[in-house]
Amino acid sequence: MRSLIAIILITFANITVAQGIDTNEGYYYPKVTSQEAFNRVLLTSPKADKDVRTGFATSITLAQLAAPESPRYVIFAKGGDAEKLVIIALDDQVFLTLYRARAVLAQLTSNLRGNNFLGKQDLKDEGTFYDLLQLMQFKTLVISDGATWAHRVTFAPE
Repeated sequence: MRSLIAIILITFANITVAQGIDTNEGYYYPKVTSQEAFNRVLLTSPKADKDVRTGFATSITLAQLAAPESPRYVIFAKGGDAEKLVIIALDDQVFLTLYRARAVLAQLTSNLRGNNFLGKQDLKDEGTFYDLLQLMQFKTLVISDGATWAHRVTFAPE
């Protein structure tokens, strides 16, 4: 009986992966309502792994939790190799529109320009948050208001 259950679960998991079904959609965020592809590759990077990607999301979370105000959005990595970055609003205003969400991404870019990583990569002036995600070899970013819309960005492989 356990073998049969295991076979069913493995088969379902394989079908889900083969069909490209987003298992996070409907759980962490609503149905994806818009998409874009980010194809620019400013430079190739050394192979990034799961630890790099989860460490990145964790460092942003720790910085948010260290601030005196409560976080207005959560950021976390999902997928077997943590190749999907997810950012979800925690209030009804911060990501009221996709434009506001992009403004937050621009602010994250500004914050990252203050660290040495982009400077060492010679990307301090033109690198964006998307470029950094591309360097860390994330496959997708989903940003959502957590209620009515979700926007997916797909990154081209290097």
